[in-house]
Amino acid sequence: MLDGVRIGFVGSGAMAEAMIKGLLDRRLVTPERITAAGPRPERGAELRERYGIAVTTDNAASVAGAGVVVLSVKPQMLGRVMPALKGAIAPDALVLSIVAGARMAIIEHGLAHPAMVRSMPNTPAQIGLGITVWTASDAVTPAQREQARAVLTALGEEVFVDDEGYLDMATALSGTGPSYVFLFMEALVDAGVHLGFPRYLAERLVLDTVHGSVEYARHAGHHLARLRNQVTSPGGTSAEALYYLEKAGFRTALSRAVWAAYQRSVQLGRGRKRSAVEEETA
Repeated sequence: MLDGVRIGFVGSGAMAEAMIKGLLDRRLVTPERITAAGPRPERGAELRERYGIAVTTDNAASVAGAGVVVLSVKPQMLGRVMPALKGAIAPDALVLSIVAGARMAIIEHGLAHPAMVRSMPNTPAQIGLGITVWTASDAVTPAQREQARAVLTALGEEVFVDDEGYLDMATALSGTGPSYVFLFMEALVDAGVHLGFPRYLAERLVLDTVHGSVEYARHAGHHLARLRNQVTSPGGTSAEALYYLEKAGFRTALSRAVWAAYQRSVQLGRGRKRSAVEEETA
């Protein structure tokens, strides 16, 4: 799939590094076949020292001769980098974007390049435990789809969808999802400290509880409501705690948060720079 293929990264941030590390760890490519471009020479030096790859501050140079081009810049930077890449990408190359909110039509137009994959990874991808939702344009060949799948498996699991609309939904659910989990965990730790636990001990209890609960849910194979009911004895501590969470609107707040993230992803795809909250407070 990736034998002999050169991969050029436009953007050298944390997610690009995760992909580079995963590709090398899985021996899908060799270091000399990877080039990463970024604006900071010191960042490039770090990546070269860690992985032995080629680095540059010239985006066009990073994609020269590449069979796969990975767009891994911040959404607000996409409009700035595309003009220099237009015409620099080989006609038979695959462009794989991990830019949040950026629709394929915008990138295809900005690069004048039809073979496009749009994907949405998440933070756990940085340790190879991510989940990435992706889709492909009609111009992507079956062989290029397999190339995209191989690259994305370097981040963890991958799920292909045939409707680009699912990418905005995935951005709100799995892409932004770790931030909800981290906030929930932080709140649990703070609650433990309020009870009287030392913070280090509260953190350990919360981390292991969340990790164990996820693994149990994976292995049990039951509906999540059934698992919750298993640990909710009538009149017990879980029943009391869940009553207060429901009374406080826990489900509603989370659902509204996901919906807000979805709307923001759609806004980004339409080129809107400010969120609804920013507009209200402007």
